[in-house]
Amino acid sequence: MKKLILSLIFLSILSCGKEKPHVDAIVLNGNIYTILDDFDKAEAFAVKNGKFFDIASSKVLQEKYSADTIIDANGKTILPGLIDAHAHFLTLGQLQKQVNLIGTTSFDDMIKRVLDFQKEHNMPFIKGRGWDQNDWEDKNMPDKTILDKLFPNTPVALTRIDGHASFCNQAALDLGNVTVNSSIEGGEVEVKNGKLTGILLDNAEQLVMNNWPAFEKEQLIEALLAAQKICFENGLTTISDAGPDIFTSPWIETIELIDSLQKSGNLKIRLYMMVPGIEPNLDYYLNKGITKTDKLNVRSFKFYADGALGSRGALLREPYSDKHNTYGLPVMSLEHIENSAKRIADSEFQMNTHAIGDSANHQVLVTYKNVLQGNVDRRWRIEHAQVVSPEDFKYFDNILPSVQPTHATSDMYWAQDRVGEERIKGAYAYKKLLEQYGKVALGTDFPVEQVSPFLTFYAAVARQDLKQFPEGGFQTENGLSRAEALKGMTIWAAYSNFEEDEKGSIEVGKFADFVIIDQDIMTVEIEKVPNIKVLQTYVSGQPQLD
Repeated sequence: MKKLILSLIFLSILSCGKEKPHVDAIVLNGNIYTILDDFDKAEAFAVKNGKFFDIASSKVLQEKYSADTIIDANGKTILPGLIDAHAHFLTLGQLQKQVNLIGTTSFDDMIKRVLDFQKEHNMPFIKGRGWDQNDWEDKNMPDKTILDKLFPNTPVALTRIDGHASFCNQAALDLGNVTVNSSIEGGEVEVKNGKLTGILLDNAEQLVMNNWPAFEKEQLIEALLAAQKICFENGLTTISDAGPDIFTSPWIETIELIDSLQKSGNLKIRLYMMVPGIEPNLDYYLNKGITKTDKLNVRSFKFYADGALGSRGALLREPYSDKHNTYGLPVMSLEHIENSAKRIADSEFQMNTHAIGDSANHQVLVTYKNVLQGNVDRRWRIEHAQVVSPEDFKYFDNILPSVQPTHATSDMYWAQDRVGEERIKGAYAYKKLLEQYGKVALGTDFPVEQVSPFLTFYAAVARQDLKQFPEGGFQTENGLSRAEALKGMTIWAAYSNFEEDEKGSIEVGKFADFVIIDQDIMTVEIEKVPNIKVLQTYVSGQPQLD
């Protein structure tokens, strides 16, 4: 017995003398939401080789490992890196070099911003984005008369907030030889009293933009890096890029540029790319197959079944309640969508289709159902799923809803005017969609809405604007719980991209993407959520904010 005790003491001494296993970083004293199935919380984790290596108490990890970096969270809340399931990443970056028209309160306000921009920059071509006539006292679409007088020789193209309408002066229209007789499938050139108003809806925007000077490579790089900075400042580590507004280019060169910037280390954000569903892209990527790296995932095609509700381009089964001769526009033909769905069904690629109106949603849902024939794990998505007929919700048992909660709180002031008292009951119905599929992927659709994922969370849960209007919330029966909203921005968003095994939760073996915030998003008063600040954003365990 004496020999045994001495042996144990000797082994203990040897053990104490051993060097601890080494990790890259240990994060201590955190209020960590892991987003595992039972919504576990943790206190600390270790990071090695860019991935979560161990999760335990602060005491255990400090005793167990040595580390290059020790991060004391001091009780702050830590979330998995936030994922925006539907946004326009490159467009956000490009917008930084254009006239910012977001929040304009009138037509005159919009014109003043254009004048101020041009006085400062003196551009040969003026591009802007962000106006919304629904926010103006005069809610009619603008007319180009004043724009023509102010800028008789400089082309001006001002895109509506949703990207589905542009307001152009005559110099811009002349780039595409647009006349009162011009037409294009899936678009409309607005003519009133025999004259062009300057409004181009949906595909008609291409008439001008196909002739607009293209971004040079250096400008694209600047835009991508600018968008990355904004996303990191908002705690976003993965963006599902829903592609350009105008499907004028194959998009292949842009994705190759993104891949090269990620491989060189300049672009650190992770991107899930939705490739525009036009023939050149379909031919190229269906032949090439899925592209997958740690930072880039190219495995989906993006289609447009209709336009936007705000510009009355959303395709409805019955006329608009506030414009009785208008049903909206099919941006892509149903034949193209059906034929493309059949091609994609024979591949590993995902199909994601923009559908706003009840007619567009019905057509796409039925097409998906017929083509998929019960295949239960293709994760084909309806982007927006904004107005759905009561009898069509059942189709979402096998179709993933990808929705943007801030659309509900932006549109709620006028949406019922567009669709009427009955149809509004099936609009922005996020809870009902969740109950059908079991998951919802949440995004912002930036720059249509603001970049902040905390506004997404707030709108999903409170169903109110930032002034807590309306009292009690907008159609609160379709609000989400805090846990559901957070899952929609993390693990469910990862699932929607086929990436749930590598991100979306703080779990051993997954990428060490996480964000430290200044308040507990799960317990703070809901009206304070929009003011949450990101203290630091990490990708692969590396800080991204200065």
